[in-house]
Amino acid sequence: MPRLAANLSFMFTEWPFLERFDVAAACGFTGVEYLSPYDIPEQELAKRLKDAGLQTVLFNLSPGDRDAGERGLAALPGRQAEFRETLQQALEYAAILDCRQLHVMAGIPHADEPHAVCREVYLDNLRQASEEAAKAGCRLLIEPINQQDMPGYFLSLQEDAMTLLSEVGADNLGLQFDLYHCQIMQGDLERRLRAQMPQIFHIQVAGVPGRHEPSVGEVKYPYLFNVMDELGYDGWVGCEYHPLAGTLEGLDWARAYGVSARLPG
Repeated sequence: MPRLAANLSFMFTEWPFLERFDVAAACGFTGVEYLSPYDIPEQELAKRLKDAGLQTVLFNLSPGDRDAGERGLAALPGRQAEFRETLQQALEYAAILDCRQLHVMAGIPHADEPHAVCREVYLDNLRQASEEAAKAGCRLLIEPINQQDMPGYFLSLQEDAMTLLSEVGADNLGLQFDLYHCQIMQGDLERRLRAQMPQIFHIQVAGVPGRHEPSVGEVKYPYLFNVMDELGYDGWVGCEYHPLAGTLEGLDWARAYGVSARLPG
């Protein structure tokens, strides 16, 4: 049975961010993930987690200037020093939050940047970052993201991610396998799960199309959850979706996996 983690950047947005921890816990989630926690002091987040009895299972390195359209720095030439700063920031948060996994976003290179140059920068950053993260007891993840939602993102195909992982060769660098992004770009989800499972550190789900509840759309998630069980996957499954008509109203799909569709009381 999958261990579901609520993505608090997508779910429970009816509540202010810091209140979402208690609400997620009340619904039966034991793990949470989110995009960027850096606007909130580490100790405040740690207190919310402890009070709610939750574990943070994943968050991203800073994407750079998000308002300017940046979505990561790892594959951007000339931004290596800034990337290292975001890595250190993330590791500091991870230590306080007791989070052992960090997502390294590749970014959207300028159109005039040669692909080969971006790739070498990406590989070099991943090698150095993996070494630093290993010292802190953290795992790093890379994630192919579909070109419809994030045009120009450097990494969008599973095969490219697997090749990068092989070239870096770090035990603490693995795949964040988002089934939503993969279905849009390539499909063939079961075969890819089976082939890539040794490198998968984290899985995320959402309905296709629309990125709503996993029960909505063309992907048969109960079947894929059974495949994960068969393969012995014991990591978390992040619920990174936009509820279609309210978070609580859309949680019926998760009842079979230990999550309540309504708050107690």
